[in-house]
Amino acid sequence: MECNKEKNLARCNCTYDPCSRKGLCCECLAYHLKSRALPACCFPPEAEATFDRSFTHFARLVQQGKI
Repeated sequence: MECNKEKNLARCNCTYDPCSRKGLCCECLAYHLKSRALPACCFPPEAEATFDRSFTHFARLVQQGKI
């Protein structure tokens, strides 16, 4: 399967500029899951900006109805 990096970059909301995985969703997801976290695209902009990508933060946002 061919990666659609340019298409992915158009909707990537990751604000961590030096990230080498931007637009490479399969690599990004694998990296974050290994760290027991989720990628930026799972979070609304204000939550993503905190760089807290933990499952706990995600669950808290779901409970608050923000996701």
